[in-house]
Amino acid sequence: MSSDLSSAEAHLWEVVENNQEKIVDMSIVQLSLFANVSTATIVRTMKKMGYTGYTAYRENLRNSGNYNAKFKILNSVDSTIKDVILKNEIEVNNTLNNLETSTIEDSVAATRQAKMVYIFARGLSESIAREMQTKLQLSGKYTEMFSDPNIIKIISKKIKKNCIVIFITLNGETPELVYAAKNLEKSDVSKITFTTNKNSSIVPFSDLLFLGHKSATSYFPEYEISSRLPLNVMMRIFTDTYAVRTKK
Repeated sequence: MSSDLSSAEAHLWEVVENNQEKIVDMSIVQLSLFANVSTATIVRTMKKMGYTGYTAYRENLRNSGNYNAKFKILNSVDSTIKDVILKNEIEVNNTLNNLETSTIEDSVAATRQAKMVYIFARGLSESIAREMQTKLQLSGKYTEMFSDPNIIKIISKKIKKNCIVIFITLNGETPELVYAAKNLEKSDVSKITFTTNKNSSIVPFSDLLFLGHKSATSYFPEYEISSRLPLNVMMRIFTDTYAVRTKK
C-alpha cells in the first residue's frame, strides 16, 4: 500500500481490496456509502494507487479474469430489469441463429452486381435504412433510400432489372411496401427483404430473405414501436460483410 495515503484513503483501499466481488459493480456513489467515505476520497485514492480514477480501477478489476462471467449485471438487478436485458439477448441470439451464410453471401453478390440499390422503409425502420444507405455509399455502391409511401409506389413501377431493391420492414405488412414488392415481381427486379415475420405478405415476393426474431413482449403495447434490434443486427451483418467483400 502507498505510504502517501491518508488514514481515510488507507481505510478505503482496505475496504476495496477486501470486498472486490461486492464493489466490482458498484457506482462511485454506492462505494462511497459502502465505505463511508466521500467520492472525492475515492478519486484521490485511486489516483495515488496508479489509476486515472474509480472507473479505471473498476474496469481493470472486471478485466482481471476473475469477474468476467457472462452478463454479471444480472446478479445485481431486480427481476424487471433482468427481463428487459434477457429480452434483448433473446432477440439477438435467435436472430443470429436464423441467419444463413448463403443468404448473406448471395445478397452481397447480388448487391455488388446491381447497377443501383434502392432501399424502401417506413416508420421507425427508416433510421436503419438510412444507416444502410450510408454504409453502402461509403463502400462505393450508388444507393437511394425512400420512405414516402406515394414515391415508393410510383418508383417501384420504374425500376430496371439491373437494379436491386431492399425492403426493411419489421412485420412485412406495410401496404405500400407490399404493393411495391408486387410491382417489382412483375418487372423481374431482384428483391432483398429484412423482416421478422416469415408469414408476412411481402415474403412471397422476396428473392432473398433476412429473417430476424422479434420478441412478443412490448413495453409500449398501446403504440406500434416494437424493437427494431433484430433488423439493426441483420443490417449491420449485411453491410459489414459487403464492405469486407468489396475490399477484396
